[in-house]
Amino acid sequence: MNRILFGDNQFFGVNHMSEEKARLQAARFQDLQAIIDVLDVVYEEGIRVFMCTTQDRMVDVCEHFRQHKNRYPDFKFYPCMPYAHKYANAVTEYGLLGALQRFLPSSSSKFAAILKGSVSAAKGDVEGIAQLLIDSEMNMFRGLETPVIFLQNVVTDLLLGLGFKDGFRIFAEHVKRKYNAEAGFITMNLPRLLDVLDELGLENPIVCSNVNKIGFRMCGGIDLYEKIIATRNFRPIAMSVLASGALLPREAIEYVARQQKIESIVFGASSRANIRQTKRLIDELCPQCSDAESA
Repeated sequence: MNRILFGDNQFFGVNHMSEEKARLQAARFQDLQAIIDVLDVVYEEGIRVFMCTTQDRMVDVCEHFRQHKNRYPDFKFYPCMPYAHKYANAVTEYGLLGALQRFLPSSSSKFAAILKGSVSAAKGDVEGIAQLLIDSEMNMFRGLETPVIFLQNVVTDLLLGLGFKDGFRIFAEHVKRKYNAEAGFITMNLPRLLDVLDELGLENPIVCSNVNKIGFRMCGGIDLYEKIIATRNFRPIAMSVLASGALLPREAIEYVARQQKIESIVFGASSRANIRQTKRLIDELCPQCSDAESA
């Protein structure tokens, strides 16, 4: 797992503090070349991992990297799935069966069973349908390096809330078997997720959660997170370290650096100056998060 990861929120108009900034960013990155230009800067500044959602526009981004592999010989993708808005919009527009038809291969016997009204058969093969949905999401990344594949927090935390613990096992086993990748989990409830992963026997899991000085979106509070990071057996990735712009970069990264077991930091930015500044601050203040791969 690489140490410094570049995220994609800015490309798709996601900003948890400012709707106006989110709107302006979304407008700017309607053009694919604008996204590619930023990723070129990321590569030039020495960052080698793009941690990205499976938003539909990522299809074109992935195609660019497939067509120009010689320009990015060591670039990796950490897919984060599912992109919940994509599924929600599809259900709204096409209905449940129509949405499934868009995301599951029509040749699948599991999908055929659903079309024939065999809902009980579909329910009896949740694992098989989940695997097909994962494969559908991963299709855009074919031919690219994807050593870690993440379950997005909207599903991670939904599974936690529903008590469907086996979903985490299904995800981890499938990405390992089919893609030779490690499973990662993004969550807004780090304490609860680690308890469940321990219960399932998923050893030393990769978990990405908010870690920041003001406790922004840290379920359970700063003190509990600090204790968990210091004492629990997992590989923590810190996200939202700037608390969506509420913190200055140096004070934000100084705080993360004090949590010495944090292995990686993911951040998003849209200008060379901010990308370079954040990368240099991480190198300076957080040597355990320097951009070198672990063994």
